[in-house]
Amino acid sequence: MAPEPTVTDNADLSRYEIALGEQRVGLLTYRVTGDVITMLHAEIDPAHGGQGLGTALARGALDDARSRGLSVRPLCPFVADLVRREPDTYATLLAD
Repeated sequence: MAPEPTVTDNADLSRYEIALGEQRVGLLTYRVTGDVITMLHAEIDPAHGGQGLGTALARGALDDARSRGLSVRPLCPFVADLVRREPDTYATLLAD
């Protein structure tokens, strides 16, 4: 059975990381300015594409931003698309 993906904030490197077990399989870079987190770029290891890990990574980052009281500026097209697809869940996070 495959391990469940876990998303963690690696604040020292300004990125969220998604792992399967001990193996990092993707990341989402960001920049925090005041109370706004700008999500810049997401990537998943091509060997793990098509498994929903990009969506899990974006959701984990957005949920973490909410828990920290941050507004989100999704410059990453993947994150912006997720916000558009799930407006009831994430639209209230968007920065003005």
